[in-house]
Amino acid sequence: MEVVASHHAQSPWKHTVVLVLLQLCCAEAGASCLILSCNSDFVAATLNLGGGDGEVGPSYCSALRSYATCTKRMARACRGDLAFHSAVQGIEDLLIQHRCPRVGPTARPRPLPQAPLAGEACVHEHGFLRQNGHLPMYAHCGVFGDAHIRTFNNDFQTCNVRGAWPLIDNDFLYVQVTSRPVGGATHAMALSKVTVIFKAWRQCLEQQVYQAELDHVPAAFADGSVSSGERRGLLISSQDVGRHARIHATHIGTVLVVRQSGRSLGLAVRAPRAIVEAFSPIQDLQLCVWGCPASMRVLSTPSSAGARDYCAGLLPARDVYYQACVFDLQATGHTNASLAAVAALEDAREMVPEEAALHLQPLASAQQAGLDLVLLVLLLHRLLEVLESLWNISFRGHGGRELQELTIPP
Repeated sequence: MEVVASHHAQSPWKHTVVLVLLQLCCAEAGASCLILSCNSDFVAATLNLGGGDGEVGPSYCSALRSYATCTKRMARACRGDLAFHSAVQGIEDLLIQHRCPRVGPTARPRPLPQAPLAGEACVHEHGFLRQNGHLPMYAHCGVFGDAHIRTFNNDFQTCNVRGAWPLIDNDFLYVQVTSRPVGGATHAMALSKVTVIFKAWRQCLEQQVYQAELDHVPAAFADGSVSSGERRGLLISSQDVGRHARIHATHIGTVLVVRQSGRSLGLAVRAPRAIVEAFSPIQDLQLCVWGCPASMRVLSTPSSAGARDYCAGLLPARDVYYQACVFDLQATGHTNASLAAVAALEDAREMVPEEAALHLQPLASAQQAGLDLVLLVLLLHRLLEVLESLWNISFRGHGGRELQELTIPP
């Protein structure tokens, strides 16, 4: 981008040529940095703007501001990337050169030509069946109460998480929840906000956002609509307006349910495995995939007979939902805290039709943790045996001379 900075008399189309060359030169940029996407969007937005003799119009400045916004979104992933830093510097130079205001409208890049989609191309199940000969496998994640998480891999954890955390972050979907302390309880937490971003996908869907907060679970997206996309492929409905919302995303075969139970929000997700696993290595923090960090996991705590009896009346099966009910009731001291586990089981029943798979047993997670600990102990024991053998071999080979050589003289 130094070429762009030094030749102030160049016209916008020449700047575009430089950016194309930059994109070709830096094609080896890491997959985690998507700066080339920003470059391509800018090229598409300015390709036909003309403007000889260095004169540009408002449209060119709008495209520059959009370009700058795109690079800001990439800043974290592109730290240290040469193409990224060159683009940032080049944008700064062009804004100054053409006296473009830094604040103002931005230009959406012109969409690249796309082949028309077949009638069912925006229905995930139909496309998967046609390609693989069978329906997709589905996975379920549920988050509720005092940060209880049932992951897509059927691990169950109670997490001491505070603030905003990503549940899902893949190529199609981003879901984030925010937790806050429960009033009157020192350590108890509750979900207070859910944010869902459906990412733009081909001709099926433009980006759409849904957001719910405690005491406000709208049956509409952030723009006020209740449907979006090709053939209304993204649709929202409610069984209890203000406290419940169900979102069906046909293009990714995914269902999300957001509901308020007592003084906490809960989220349930059912998605095909192919969608759940469509993420890159940089998307490495997803509570629905890996659970919460080990340092934030809460082990079972002693509970009172009253809490156990109360939850047994609501949840006869001694599964993880019963365990969560007892935990929440014990942590808050409020009976309405038990509603979160009851509602989570209700949502899970819709998303996990097999009864045996629905009722996860608390021992499963404990047994897995126990197996991990046993494996670690065995590995350490084996490592000590190897080190002892190496020491014995060395000692015998030197006949004790090594000890004499290591003796510090007086």
